[in-house]
Amino acid sequence: MKRDYALFIGPALAILLIDQVSKWLIIRHLELHQILPIIPGFFNLVLVTNRGMAFGIFSQTTSGFPYYFLLAATIGAIVVIVSFFCWTKGNRNWLTIGLSTILGGAMGNLMDRVRFGYVIDFLDFSLKSYHWPAFNLADSAVTAGTFWLFINIMKGKSLKGGEH
Repeated sequence: MKRDYALFIGPALAILLIDQVSKWLIIRHLELHQILPIIPGFFNLVLVTNRGMAFGIFSQTTSGFPYYFLLAATIGAIVVIVSFFCWTKGNRNWLTIGLSTILGGAMGNLMDRVRFGYVIDFLDFSLKSYHWPAFNLADSAVTAGTFWLFINIMKGKSLKGGEH
């Protein structure tokens, strides 16, 4: 069976484009740490920079190690995703969509890290006293793609053979 390269590349590029445009708009319209309430007490837009990983891990360090580690890890993840897509046989659209979604998010954050030395985060949610760390659309894509793959694997879909 033939693999669907358009289904792999198309969503990844769309996610990358939407992520980068959304970050450009935030940078253009908000000052660093400025909060713009959208749904008061629940959802804000806020411009923050994240030199670390998800949830700000490694963000306070002043050494260059975390930057290079995260840069290498992201490039490594992209290589693994593309290799896994090329390695799989047959046409498993569920797998292609999940990998593509993760790839688009990884490329969005990689582009930030290469251009700025940090990732732009701007989606800010809270509920009562709980405040979720700010994140971006690329983070959302990686999370959604990962859950998509996990749910499909738990439903019994196989990574080998044909579409199930």
